[in-house]
Formats: sequence, structure tokens, C-alpha cells
Amino acid sequence: MAPMDDGMRYQEGGFDFELCRRNAWMQKQGLGPMKPWSTGTTIAGVVFKDGVVLGADTRSTAGETVADKNCEKIHYIAPNIYCCGAGTAADTENVTGMIASQLELHRFSTGRESRVVTSLTLLKSHLFRYQGYVSAALVLGGYDCKGPHLFTVYPHGSTDSLPFCTMGSGSLNAMAVFEQGYKEDMSRSDAMELVKRAIRSGIFNDLGSGSNVDLCVITAEGTEYFRNIETPNPRTFTVVPTEFKVGTTEVLKTKELPLSKLVSVADGEPTGMEIS
Repeated sequence: MAPMDDGMRYQEGGFDFELCRRNAWMQKQGLGPMKPWSTGTTIAGVVFKDGVVLGADTRSTAGETVADKNCEKIHYIAPNIYCCGAGTAADTENVTGMIASQLELHRFSTGRESRVVTSLTLLKSHLFRYQGYVSAALVLGGYDCKGPHLFTVYPHGSTDSLPFCTMGSGSLNAMAVFEQGYKEDMSRSDAMELVKRAIRSGIFNDLGSGSNVDLCVITAEGTEYFRNIETPNPRTFTVVPTEFKVGTTEVLKTKELPLSKLVSVADGEPTGMEIS
């Protein structure tokens, strides 16, 4: 194998793109780029008359293996802003956590409520900086002084502002439900039911999505997080075995062994433990 060129060496200052240079170098050697795993998710959001409804499934996958049946994909950004994440779980959790901490410091400094567009700018600037190597596809929703807002943020940093949106491997299934059922100025209950239907569509038609439905409703009055509001795939067995009553199984034969006849006990001084 040919020696590494100077492009692989670490350069001080700025951001470290060593992995990007490594992938380019490996491709020159004929090894080809590394293939990421498809994680699988269905996330969605819709704007209604008084706020925003966000929804997500709860299945976390690692390749073809279900890693977690009940994970949380709706992440806290600010008291009035939440974000659904699709992609690599570590990337979505850490990116949203980083932006949440920055917004909290901003609220302490200014004494004002966080704006949704502020979180959008921070998210897309960070993702664009890494050119898609941070695998986080986000649905950002919130309510501020300008009213309800709903955005999609792609891993490369591009954004959209839409009245309803979906992302993840089950996005096409959820989008079909939105295209058929969305109406302007929907009520809160209609919007929640529409998002639940959209997430269910992803759960039943996409192999990477599954388990339960989570919802988050954000209005001017506050935020409500509905964890496992629907469980379309309930367990058909119990984790803990059922306790049987005494006498359920018939006793056929018994045998008593008196220990006093088998073991002799004598009083004495305690001896130290052998450690050699």
C-alpha cells in the first residue's frame, strides 16, 4: 500500500476534517468509501391553528437488528422548541443537546424566550460545516413570538419551511397520509390524529420503523409530550412469569433429611482466611 500523503496529516487550527481526508485517501487506493448503516425512522410534523404537532416512532436499529424497541426520537431544544431526529442516534442526540445548551446560555444572557429561527440557524450552520458527515436529519418545530414554525433540516445543512413534513426511511408512507388528510387551520385533536396516522403508516410499512408512537404538542400555552400515546405492536407475552398458587402442581413424593444426623457443629475460635 502506498504511503499516506500530506493530506492525511493533522493541521492545527479550525475544524478537524481528518476523517474526510482519510476517506478520500482510501478511495484513491481503490478501497472505496465506507458504507454507513441505514438506521430507519419515521418522523413527522404538522402545523395546526394554534401550534405544532411533532411525531416519531420508537424503534432504533443497527443494520438489520432492532437495538431498542422504545427509544426517544423527540429531543428537547428549548421549553418552546422540540426536534425529531432521524439518522445516527449518537449524532442526533449530541447535536440537539449541543444546540439546547447554547440556547439556554442565550436565554440566561438576554432574559428572553428562544426563537425557533435561532435554533434553526445554529443547527444548519453546524451540519453544513461538516458536509453531511454528521448523520442527523431533523424535523424542528416550535412556537415563539412569531407564531408556530415547522422546519426540516437535512444532514448537509439545507432547510425547508413547510406546513407539514416527514423524514426518515418511512417518510414516503407518512407523507402519503399527510397529502391525503392535511387541511389548513386544523384543530388540535385533528392534527394529533393525523400525525398518529402518519407515524402508524411508517410503522406498518417500513421495516426500519416500528414499536410505538410518540407525540409532542407545542402551543402558546406550553408543551405537552405524549410518550407512547399509541402502541400498535403490543407484547403478546409477559416478561415476568405468572406466579402459580401453592398446590397447583400435585406433590407425588416427599423425603426429609434431618441435618443434625448428617452434619456436626462444634463451637470454636474463628480462624483467619487462607490467602496464599
